[in-house]
Amino acid sequence: MPFQMTTKLKTWLIGLAAFGLSGCGGSGSSGELLGFFSTGQVAPQIGNATVGFYAASRFAEQVSLGATPALVEEIRQKGYEKWIDDQFKLPVSQIDPTPFLGYVDPVPSALNTLYQKTYPNFALNAPDQLRTRLAWSLSQFIVVSERKTNFEGLLFWGNLLQKYGDGNYADLLYQVSVSPAMGHYLDNQQNRPKSAECSYCAPNENYARELMQLFTLGVIKLNQDGTYVKNAKGAVVETYTQKEVEELARVMTGWNFDPEPRVRGDRNWGNWGKPMVPSTWPPERDSGQKIIFGQVFPAGQTQVQDLRAAISMLMAHQNIAPFVSTRLIQHFVKSNPTPSYVSRVADKFKNNGAGVAGDMKAVVKAILLDPEARAGDSPLTIRKDDGKLREPFLHVTSVWRGLGCKTFPEWDGGYIRTPDLQRPFSAESVFSFYAPTDRAPGSGLLSPEQKLINASELTMRFDLSSMTRQGESVRLLATAGCDINALINAYSTSPSAFNDFLSARFFRGAMPPTLRSNIEQLIRNPQWNAANISEGALRMLDYALASPYYGVIK
Repeated sequence: MPFQMTTKLKTWLIGLAAFGLSGCGGSGSSGELLGFFSTGQVAPQIGNATVGFYAASRFAEQVSLGATPALVEEIRQKGYEKWIDDQFKLPVSQIDPTPFLGYVDPVPSALNTLYQKTYPNFALNAPDQLRTRLAWSLSQFIVVSERKTNFEGLLFWGNLLQKYGDGNYADLLYQVSVSPAMGHYLDNQQNRPKSAECSYCAPNENYARELMQLFTLGVIKLNQDGTYVKNAKGAVVETYTQKEVEELARVMTGWNFDPEPRVRGDRNWGNWGKPMVPSTWPPERDSGQKIIFGQVFPAGQTQVQDLRAAISMLMAHQNIAPFVSTRLIQHFVKSNPTPSYVSRVADKFKNNGAGVAGDMKAVVKAILLDPEARAGDSPLTIRKDDGKLREPFLHVTSVWRGLGCKTFPEWDGGYIRTPDLQRPFSAESVFSFYAPTDRAPGSGLLSPEQKLINASELTMRFDLSSMTRQGESVRLLATAGCDINALINAYSTSPSAFNDFLSARFFRGAMPPTLRSNIEQLIRNPQWNAANISEGALRMLDYALASPYYGVIK
């Protein structure tokens, strides 16, 4: 029987207060931080490693879907920069969508179950973890959701972000704009000028608006460091007007799903694997002159010419570098980057050093190697504004990767536990699972992911590894390839050995003394059958990983 919900909430609330992490902006007390080293838990330097164990483990949490012993050791041996370079040299991992395209409606339940675990298992195992973490981050603010689009289209959408996410941002925007999944989700495939020849046509501004508001510029004009531009009266300046939205929507008219091949499965009606194509019927296209931000789009240009001109215009806007840089810093490193951090990354977005704007490999490297990102590589030098809450999906993947699982453990006929509030590609709206501007209650600190840490999410975190109906956790975890025997053996050895195992796998070799003491006390005074070693190990695993010490990446 799991802990009572009141105990869970109390544990988290007390932990958050004690650890000083309201909105993940504070840090532990100096005594607690010193305890990280005084307990002798930090792994020693081994061989010719260029990065310490704690620092490499922290870096692994930022650049992947979850740290593993092998990943941490690879980072230690290669160092940060070479590891990043080697990751981007790896072949692009792709989801295989072919099993989903030949079905007709209604969709068999087994196909839905297969879809639910396809992306999670892909993300868990992709060798190019940095690229996959980047694609996941991009999916949080360039949103397509199953709430409207077929899941077959979403698999191709995931591949698109994986393939183009680490290229040039302009190329990514082009591919996003012609994606059939995006075309359906934000209605640009239906964006048509009204005319005598097409009385049923109508302009649709959805994609044009979100392209500016969410994907590139934001609604408030920004300085290079991400701070708001204000007028002489101290009021913020809006980035664009409704007129710009209307004109950009005109630019985006005249795109259709690719009609070839004519014969394809019912579920592939959007031809999800192929980019949209320009309509060949003139009434579906507004070919007149458009003016946006003072830039003239001449009459008579093709859909492709107008789209590329629009992307070039957006790439030249002062907002795009700080806007995109801030979003990615928040997803990789910290919720509250300083203006100077944003400015340094935005500079790299504008110019990668060779005169190229939008070089995403350069931007990601700038984010991860910035002094502010690396300040917390020793718990003694951690900044008060460091950190971010571990969002639900990353919490789950980090648990399974930390246990060495090869796939998500399955329950009840193939069902896997993914967070109800952050199931991949299932955001309620184009505004994603949470807003990047969400702040912690009672605090001015940005803490976007906190919106998802509710009673339901905490329940899942406390019961994640032991949630079965017949007490078959060990068998099911072993079937998923998880290193469950190592966990149980450590538990059966002693409370100290068990804590050492958890510390190395999940706490960078530096489990906080308070958590360590709490676990030892619970093991010595169990609320379960003490003879059941596996149950005790799994309960204490859940307890440790549901704590604020793991729930916040500092």
